[in-house]
Amino acid sequence: MTASNASPRPVELMLNKAHYPVTSLGPGTRAGIWTQGCTIGCAGCVSQDTWTADPGTLVDIAALRSWLAGLPDPLDGITVSGGEPFQQPEALAALLEWVHVWRRGRPAPLDVLVYSGYSLDRLRREHSALLDRCDAVITGPYIDRLNSPGLRWSGSSNQRLTALTDLGRERYEGAGPVDAPPMQVAVDDGRVWFIGVPRRGDMERLSTRLRSAGITMEEVSWRS
Repeated sequence: MTASNASPRPVELMLNKAHYPVTSLGPGTRAGIWTQGCTIGCAGCVSQDTWTADPGTLVDIAALRSWLAGLPDPLDGITVSGGEPFQQPEALAALLEWVHVWRRGRPAPLDVLVYSGYSLDRLRREHSALLDRCDAVITGPYIDRLNSPGLRWSGSSNQRLTALTDLGRERYEGAGPVDAPPMQVAVDDGRVWFIGVPRRGDMERLSTRLRSAGITMEEVSWRS
């Protein structure tokens, strides 16, 4: 039998976008990675542009690793959202395993926060090894009627923030409510991104105010 000389198959992730700096989805200054593809389809989701599992968005995990390694300081953490990250478990595992090793050589602690529309119980049953590489997770489907003022990083009050490591507990436990959650505006390749967790109706109110100023928002992410 002759051993194969074929190179290992690259691990790819369907990616909606990656952005630095992110200051509205977790503590400190962070790198944000949004996966593409979600079959949960929560009513009122502000990221409906991430629902379609589009093979045209596939990127090699090696490219994401290079991007992360090239980011400047400060870099306090990485936030992975979506889409539904856990619907791409192989790619998520490859990314988080690399981050787990890479951050050991960094001079300052770096935490990993992952958002999921699945329950924590389901993730523990089906993806326990992935949870071992997260410092904190925010879990549960978005429920529009439970979107309320005071929530810091979650979209609705049923969603559960769980710290999984000592670093996660240090950074996330005791983080109280906020009067208004922070929102960022980023411009990339001619597109405007709003980064954060808006309260119910915020985006429509923003659209109305911009229209009154003569600015029309097209192909917005909170409409399918």
